[in-house]
Amino acid sequence: MTKEQKIAALKLQYPTITKQINDEIVEIKGKDYQTLLSDWADVQLNREAKEAEVEAEALAKSALLVKLGINEDEAKLLLS
Repeated sequence: MTKEQKIAALKLQYPTITKQINDEIVEIKGKDYQTLLSDWADVQLNREAKEAEVEAEALAKSALLVKLGINEDEAKLLLS
């Protein structure tokens, strides 16, 4: 998903955003609204990228163990 697509999804999920300032609820609008959604999209995309990287590393490790014909415990014994 692109950043623009992520922002569009966030706009659907959060058509309005409010914050409380000194016991007064204020709606975030205009440029502040766009900036907030952009920041949220960046955070979500970075988290998704890190999760995908961790998953890819786990798959690569698993594939290597299968290729070697050993399990994780046996690999640890070899490295100790």
